[in-house]
Amino acid sequence: MALVFVTIAPLGTAGTSLSPYVAGVERILRKSGLKHELTAMGSIIEGNLDEILPVLREMHEQPFGQGAARVSTLIKIDDRRDKPGSIEGKIRSVREKLD
Repeated sequence: MALVFVTIAPLGTAGTSLSPYVAGVERILRKSGLKHELTAMGSIIEGNLDEILPVLREMHEQPFGQGAARVSTLIKIDDRRDKPGSIEGKIRSVREKLD
Protein backbone atom coordinates (compact mmCIF):
# COMPACT_ATOMS: atom_id res chain seq x y z
CA MET A 1 0.00 0.00 0.00
CA ALA A 2 1.41 3.35 -1.02
CA LEU A 3 0.62 6.84 0.21
CA VAL A 4 1.35 9.56 -2.32
CA PHE A 5 1.36 13.32 -1.75
CA VAL A 6 1.05 15.36 -4.92
CA THR A 7 1.02 19.08 -5.64
CA ILE A 8 0.38 20.29 -9.17
CA ALA A 9 1.06 23.93 -9.96
CA PRO A 10 0.41 25.47 -13.37
CA LEU A 11 2.77 28.21 -14.48
CA GLY A 12 2.31 30.78 -17.21
CA THR A 13 -1.37 31.41 -16.55
CA ALA A 14 -3.24 34.70 -16.79
CA GLY A 15 -4.02 34.88 -13.05
CA THR A 16 -2.70 33.80 -9.67
CA SER A 17 -5.63 31.64 -8.54
CA LEU A 18 -4.99 27.90 -8.67
CA SER A 19 -8.43 26.68 -7.61
CA PRO A 20 -9.76 26.09 -11.16
CA TYR A 21 -6.74 23.87 -11.83
CA VAL A 22 -7.04 22.11 -8.47
CA ALA A 23 -10.69 21.38 -9.27
CA GLY A 24 -9.61 19.90 -12.60
CA VAL A 25 -7.19 17.45 -11.02
CA GLU A 26 -9.65 16.67 -8.20
CA ARG A 27 -12.19 15.58 -10.82
CA ILE A 28 -9.61 13.12 -12.16
CA LEU A 29 -9.03 11.71 -8.67
CA ARG A 30 -12.75 11.32 -8.06
CA LYS A 31 -13.20 9.57 -11.40
CA SER A 32 -10.29 7.21 -10.63
CA GLY A 33 -12.00 5.77 -7.55
CA LEU A 34 -8.74 5.94 -5.59
CA LYS A 35 -9.02 6.81 -1.93
CA HIS A 36 -7.71 10.34 -1.51
CA GLU A 37 -7.83 13.44 0.62
CA LEU A 38 -7.68 17.01 -0.67
CA THR A 39 -5.61 19.31 1.56
CA ALA A 40 -4.88 23.02 1.38
CA MET A 41 -1.48 22.37 -0.22
CA GLY A 42 -2.01 19.21 -2.29
CA SER A 43 -3.68 15.82 -2.31
CA ILE A 44 -2.88 12.56 -0.52
CA ILE A 45 -3.68 9.39 -2.43
CA GLU A 46 -3.81 5.90 -0.94
CA GLY A 47 -3.60 2.65 -2.89
CA ASN A 48 -1.60 0.37 -5.11
CA LEU A 49 1.28 2.26 -6.72
CA ASP A 50 0.63 0.59 -10.09
CA GLU A 51 -2.88 2.09 -10.02
CA ILE A 52 -1.78 5.51 -8.75
CA LEU A 53 1.04 6.27 -11.20
CA PRO A 54 -1.12 6.43 -14.37
CA VAL A 55 -3.58 8.71 -12.55
CA LEU A 56 -0.70 11.01 -11.54
CA ARG A 57 0.25 11.30 -15.20
CA GLU A 58 -3.32 12.24 -16.12
CA MET A 59 -3.42 14.78 -13.28
CA HIS A 60 -0.14 16.34 -14.46
CA GLU A 61 -1.55 16.77 -17.98
CA GLN A 62 -4.82 18.37 -16.85
CA PRO A 63 -3.57 21.98 -16.42
CA PHE A 64 -2.16 21.95 -19.95
CA GLY A 65 -5.68 21.22 -21.17
CA GLN A 66 -6.84 24.28 -19.23
CA GLY A 67 -4.34 26.55 -20.95
CA ALA A 68 -1.27 26.39 -18.70
CA ALA A 69 1.99 26.88 -20.57
CA ARG A 70 4.03 25.03 -17.93
CA VAL A 71 3.22 22.63 -15.10
CA SER A 72 5.31 21.85 -12.02
CA THR A 73 4.36 18.63 -10.23
CA LEU A 74 5.79 17.54 -6.87
CA ILE A 75 5.28 13.89 -5.94
CA LYS A 76 6.22 12.28 -2.63
CA ILE A 77 5.75 8.50 -2.35
CA ASP A 78 5.67 6.49 0.90
CA ASP A 79 5.65 2.85 -0.26
CA ARG A 80 5.76 0.71 2.88
CA ARG A 81 5.74 -3.04 2.35
CA ASP A 82 6.33 -4.50 5.81
CA LYS A 83 2.79 -3.76 7.00
CA PRO A 84 -0.38 -2.13 5.68
CA GLY A 85 -0.55 1.64 5.86
CA SER A 86 -3.29 4.20 5.45
CA ILE A 87 -3.89 7.93 5.68
CA GLU A 88 -5.87 7.45 8.89
CA GLY A 89 -3.28 5.10 10.36
CA LYS A 90 -0.45 7.60 9.98
CA ILE A 91 -2.51 10.35 11.60
CA ARG A 92 -3.69 8.04 14.40
CA SER A 93 -0.09 7.01 15.16
CA VAL A 94 0.96 10.62 15.73
CA ARG A 95 -2.15 11.48 17.76
CA GLU A 96 -1.52 8.50 20.07
CA LYS A 97 1.91 9.89 20.84
CA LEU A 98 0.44 13.30 21.68
CA ASP A 99 -1.76 11.89 24.44
